[in-house]
Amino acid sequence: MTSRTLLLTALTMLAFAGNSLLCRLALRETAIDAASFTAVRLLSGALMLCLLLRMRQPRAAMAGSWAGAGALFTYAACFSFAYLQLDAGAGALLLFGAVQLSMLLWGLYQGERLNLPGVAGTLLASAGLLVLLLPGTDTPPPTAALLMLVAGVAWGAYSLLGRNQGEALAVTTGNFLRATPLAMLLVLTLLSRLEWDEPGLFYAILSGALTSGIGYAIWYSALPGLRASQAATVQLSVPAIALLGGSLLLDEELTLRLLLGSIAILGGIALVLKQRQRAGS
Repeated sequence: MTSRTLLLTALTMLAFAGNSLLCRLALRETAIDAASFTAVRLLSGALMLCLLLRMRQPRAAMAGSWAGAGALFTYAACFSFAYLQLDAGAGALLLFGAVQLSMLLWGLYQGERLNLPGVAGTLLASAGLLVLLLPGTDTPPPTAALLMLVAGVAWGAYSLLGRNQGEALAVTTGNFLRATPLAMLLVLTLLSRLEWDEPGLFYAILSGALTSGIGYAIWYSALPGLRASQAATVQLSVPAIALLGGSLLLDEELTLRLLLGSIAILGGIALVLKQRQRAGS
């Protein structure tokens, strides 16, 4: 891995974790509501991605699909509404665990097979999610946790739908453009409950344009320098960064349950990814 690839990868992981931190900060500390945050995030992300696509490939056609846009919108909306109650770190962990496990289950449905370490990793990651969700004084609110799990499954579906659809930046741009009117419809259905202020709008724009739009563009620049196993494994850092950022920047508590769940989920997924790496070598 070159120093350029390492730098781009590190920036991308910070951006991805930043989405959780910005969303939680906006919904906890400002007046903006979850529907407005979702719409502004998707709109600003679409505009930034259009700009980046035109700068890099002036004649490129928009790609993507309505199925991909639907999955993207479901992820973004559930993500925002979940963060009305979830801490940034716990939310990122639930999201990441659901993404990876849903994609793994789809692979098994398609005929992939796991060896013993892969099975152990799957059970360990599943147990980590259960640790987070079992009743207790520090259990995440059930509705918020369920919404984040749905967001993770939707992002997993979005990732699977995006395979072999063409140039990644053009696909992402097209999906963001299609998802934006879906978010506007959500806003219209909740018109009487909409709220926002300047800080909230700023965080939503930052999440869409910077940590989503530019973050994805940087990721696509880093991917050619990464092996598939490296690209998958390095994303294990995102929940860890969100946990640390939530503790340092948002004064969120790092509980024993959260730490044990993190170790189980990230360790289990790492075992599965290692098994896949060996199977593909």
